[in-house]
Amino acid sequence: MFSLSLRRSPATAPRSPLSARRVAKWIETRRTRAALARLDAHMLRDIGLNPVLAEREAHRPFWQE
Repeated sequence: MFSLSLRRSPATAPRSPLSARRVAKWIETRRTRAALARLDAHMLRDIGLNPVLAEREAHRPFWQE
């Protein structure tokens, strides 16, 4: 005899919108920091950033905000 279960397995459970937004934010942060790492000292001064602080920020893990 078969039984019917209404519970979803983790593979078919709907994704949380919060998780999708968080991942999108991580991707954006990673891209922004990569762009920051490509700026030279002159460009950093133009936007008011110290090269040492910009370097530190550029190398932070993408999940740290």
